[in-house]
Amino acid sequence: MPSIVPMDAPNYITPAGYTVLRAEYDQLLGEERPRIVDVVSWAAGNGDRSENGDYIYGRKRLREIDRRLGWLSRRMKAAKVIDPAAQIDRSRVFFGATVTLIDDDHAERIVTLVGDDEADAGAGMIGWSAPLARALRGAGIGDTRRVTLPAGTRDYEVLAISYPVWRDPEASPFSTGAARFAPECSACIPHPC
Repeated sequence: MPSIVPMDAPNYITPAGYTVLRAEYDQLLGEERPRIVDVVSWAAGNGDRSENGDYIYGRKRLREIDRRLGWLSRRMKAAKVIDPAAQIDRSRVFFGATVTLIDDDHAERIVTLVGDDEADAGAGMIGWSAPLARALRGAGIGDTRRVTLPAGTRDYEVLAISYPVWRDPEASPFSTGAARFAPECSACIPHPC
């Protein structure tokens, strides 16, 4: 799903999210594209290309694959992989936090702030640039945040904040020890909201 975030904006992403992007890129480039190239080559050898369904469909699919590979490549190049397990200040909401909220109607909701490329609202994973995520940045337990959504303005109170448990620094290929965050990264250091 293409992101609505400008391509020059930082693309914060979890290690798991980056792995998913990389796996899709590798699958398209290493498996599906070569298979389609073989089909197109075979179809081109059959003669008249104007009425050759395999050739026409294959060329169309190749364009789709190449377009997706370009998008994935740009998103991975712009990616700033942040391991939420390494968050130092766990009392506030930053990138990777799982937050339990209660709204005006006393309905509880649990959301996890993830990269825009890994957002899945149905699974409770909201993109870092979503209105709710922007409102929650820097919030602590007991804080109330007003969010303007398409359905109207709602107030949410933060009931709980959690982060993934720290794991072995060697387990992540994106980090070295405690130096997991870039100093200028607003996704992981306290900042004014």
